Amino acid sequence: MKILVTGARGFVGQNLVAQLNNIKEGKARNYGDLKINAVFSYDIDSSPEELERYCAEADFVFNLAGVNRPQNPAEFMAGNFGFASTLLDMLTKCGNRCPVMLSSSIQATLQGRYAGSEYGKSKKAGEELFFDYAAKTGAKVLVYRFPNLFGKWCRPNYNSAVATFCYNIARDLPITVNDRATELELVYIDDLVDEMIAALQGKEHRCEFVGAEAVPDASGRYCMVPVSHRATLGEIVDLLETFARQPQTLVLPEIPTGSFAKKLYSTYLSYLPKEKVAFPLKMNTDPRGSFTELLRTAQCGQVSINISKPGITKGEHWHHSKWEFFMVVAGHGLIQERKIGTDEILNFEVSGEHIEAVHMLPGYTHNIINLSDTENLVTVMWCNECFDPDRPDTYAEKVVKQ
Repeated sequence: MKILVTGARGFVGQNLVAQLNNIKEGKARNYGDLKINAVFSYDIDSSPEELERYCAEADFVFNLAGVNRPQNPAEFMAGNFGFASTLLDMLTKCGNRCPVMLSSSIQATLQGRYAGSEYGKSKKAGEELFFDYAAKTGAKVLVYRFPNLFGKWCRPNYNSAVATFCYNIARDLPITVNDRATELELVYIDDLVDEMIAALQGKEHRCEFVGAEAVPDASGRYCMVPVSHRATLGEIVDLLETFARQPQTLVLPEIPTGSFAKKLYSTYLSYLPKEKVAFPLKMNTDPRGSFTELLRTAQCGQVSINISKPGITKGEHWHHSKWEFFMVVAGHGLIQERKIGTDEILNFEVSGEHIEAVHMLPGYTHNIINLSDTENLVTVMWCNECFDPDRPDTYAEKVVKQ
């Protein structure tokens, strides 16, 4: 299968082309038996001859080309309707009736706050052109009305509030929020790309529109990305400011699978400047070695790195309810545990050569001993709750009684 993507250097185009190439090169294996032989990338500086060749060979066309922020509103019609017409004329000239997808906008509904939108009018005209083309040629057309889009590689200070917020907050620049209560419908770029590839396989999600609302309908005239999110500008900014504080707080916000927060965090990270990609951690050092907290979570405890110098013993304490995993990743050591009130000692010889996790059991005093005379012992430690200095639940007691 040969795929033509117009507007290939735009936000959606870059992401779609990248994944199509992953499939072509055998790197993405989650799309069944889909085979892609060629990906034709067409953009504003491509030649008419390239467009003709691509239109002659393509088995599927994604038309993502369009104008979003022209200097003159009249350019909306030329850039959106005009190129769509050129593309369809070229397909007709080449006698190619392959499926064609159109990237339209929710603004094409011309409903509510989109009423009178010149951009919406140009998108609506492009839609009708595609529907007329389908009626005349019998070719399959897939018209998607996208709401607000977000994700990596989206251009800030252009037509995406999320991209602008991410870019500015990542650089400690001011942002402007006119109304925190304004709600946006948002589609994440990976969800959009997955839908595009589903469409390529004939598994597009169809819909009809009630006003500006997409309603799933298997026989609908339009198509939709089935996964979207709604969030206010205030909620978006609050989340982004939480993400920005993470290097100081070490707290990872809750980012459940499929959640808007998870997708927004990935988006935010893609805008970090070089100087913020790495950040220092506080190493608590003493003659025995060091202890460095790595990450905290609101509900699932914290992760730390402990380094013990040769011959050093650390720990020698117990907890009522707190429990931990000790995972030695370098060096050679011994972990000992003893249930409070008993004499039996549990011994676990550990090594970075054979990494395993050892539970530090509630009610058991425990230690970790570096058995090497020359090498540091490096241990990843996970605790089920973050340390609270007001309720430390930590009580000193040696494992081996004196």
